[in-house]
Amino acid sequence: MQISIVIPLLNEEESIKELHDWIAKVMQSNHFLYEIIFIDDGSTDSSWKIIEELSDLNKSVKGIRFLKNYGKSQALHAGFKAAQGEVVITMDADLQDNPEEIPEMYKMIKVGGNHIVSGWKKKRYDSIITKNIPSKLFNWAARKTSGLKLHDFNCGLKAYQNVVIKNIEVSGDMHRYIPVLAKNAGFSNISEKVVQHQARKYGSTKFGAERFINGFLDLITIWFVSKFGRQPMHLFGALGVLMFIVGFGFSIYLGVDKLFLNPTGRLITERPQFYIALTAMIIGTQLFLAGFLGEIMVRSRKNDTRYTISNKINV
Repeated sequence: MQISIVIPLLNEEESIKELHDWIAKVMQSNHFLYEIIFIDDGSTDSSWKIIEELSDLNKSVKGIRFLKNYGKSQALHAGFKAAQGEVVITMDADLQDNPEEIPEMYKMIKVGGNHIVSGWKKKRYDSIITKNIPSKLFNWAARKTSGLKLHDFNCGLKAYQNVVIKNIEVSGDMHRYIPVLAKNAGFSNISEKVVQHQARKYGSTKFGAERFINGFLDLITIWFVSKFGRQPMHLFGALGVLMFIVGFGFSIYLGVDKLFLNPTGRLITERPQFYIALTAMIIGTQLFLAGFLGEIMVRSRKNDTRYTISNKINV
């Protein structure tokens, strides 16, 4: 199998068949062996019925149906587990990603040796206020935090070596940061390609303004995980020891002052330094324990199932 095309979707009944026909045309004209994996993320329209009909007509079509809506990251995770192609392409189901880009992206992976090729929607057909400006701010923050010089982290059109998607865990809302996850896993050959972006033809976007808030929160999370995810004691333990030393230092000062310098002065408990010392030592101890518990959790955690699949087709 040369190419696996992974397409997560939610209530996209109008566009699925048109997208399938477009992809099939591109694949056949380039003589690719391919599979199309649709992941129905809990659609309430006739999306799954259309996927079933397409699978009857084209055995390259495969389907995974979630019992309810779990999110794009979980849909991609399921698609990645099922993908068998040497190169894995992800794209959205709303016809805003152009399948004509696939052959060149495949070439950049197979011939160019890239681990990942990320699409860049340089010219967008989205709302300037609700998408363009927030997206620019989001991408700027992601570049500064991750060190990856990509212009469009959130572009759904990406190409991966199969080994990449089999060795990363996509959870929560981390689908925006798959290149960062791959980089942290050691896949550093990551390139970018300007891709054609198209106006939405049917329906409306399934993502609201809250996705940018969640995106920034996820960015902080992935920064923390990449830095300290394997050894949380390095952060919490260091902060805890520092706070404890500060508190212990104030305690020594108060003791020396009371015993030798000013024995007839105020009681230690009447001095603000006493409460600073007490608070600092308590916080330091709690931070140290947080780091210790984090280390135990990292070493004992097991992979968990984050979604329930109700139906499969050809998978």
